[in-house]
Amino acid sequence: MRLTVDHRTTYRFTVPQARVVQLLRLTPGNTHDQTVASWRIHIDCDARMRDGLDGFGNAVTMLYAEGPLTEIVIAVHGEVLTSHSAGCVLGVAEPLPPPLFLRATAATAPDATVARWAGEVAEGTNMVERLHALNRALHDRFGVDRGRGDPGLTAGEAFARESVTPRDLAQLFCVAARSLGIPARFVSGYHLWEVDGEHRPAPHGWAEAHVVGLGWIGFDPTNGMSPEEEYVRVAVALDAAGAAPVAGSRLGQGAEELDVDVSVTRGE
Repeated sequence: MRLTVDHRTTYRFTVPQARVVQLLRLTPGNTHDQTVASWRIHIDCDARMRDGLDGFGNAVTMLYAEGPLTEIVIAVHGEVLTSHSAGCVLGVAEPLPPPLFLRATAATAPDATVARWAGEVAEGTNMVERLHALNRALHDRFGVDRGRGDPGLTAGEAFARESVTPRDLAQLFCVAARSLGIPARFVSGYHLWEVDGEHRPAPHGWAEAHVVGLGWIGFDPTNGMSPEEEYVRVAVALDAAGAAPVAGSRLGQGAEELDVDVSVTRGE
């Protein structure tokens, strides 16, 4: 499948900023089932950009823009070719050993209630079946909040709610899987949403779990299935903050307003 991605992030400042520094995790990599045909990041002002890799092996771009700045627009346009993978993640350079992804963060701290629930629902004769059961159970338990949600919400706090964001569901999957002794990580990227016959593309988050003998396998509790060719995989980390598309700082007073617009379309 050929997917075209347009992702536009706009920051507006109430007071001109002297300097803006951003870390961009906006560039997908090539895998066995994902090939980047073209990809470009455009900034609407004079800026220096430096490409590199972070500790998780994600492609990152450091952006440095000097002020005064009242607005900065980060626009991404690209095309990615994807194919059926049965959820398996193959052909990816892995700089870190799987057990590292048993680590918790503030957002994915161990939670006794989540652990008990995971032990009850993760039934199966093998690890893959247990993970699929966990994925389906998360999907069935929660309504999906399509808004931005609360970025400071921990997985334990999200578990007490009736409706959560895809980000929260992916972090819940990580906490639940880790409670079973299974390495798990958060994944950021794009998904060709289709709800009630309408396309609703958006930045998306899901999870991956490591199974000995098979490697990393994707699980998306938002739809209760494994990621397939409708997904573009961009970055991984221990939690959502570590894989966020844009993160950084600014030098200046005042407040900022963030506007994000994403379009994912299917090519011929």
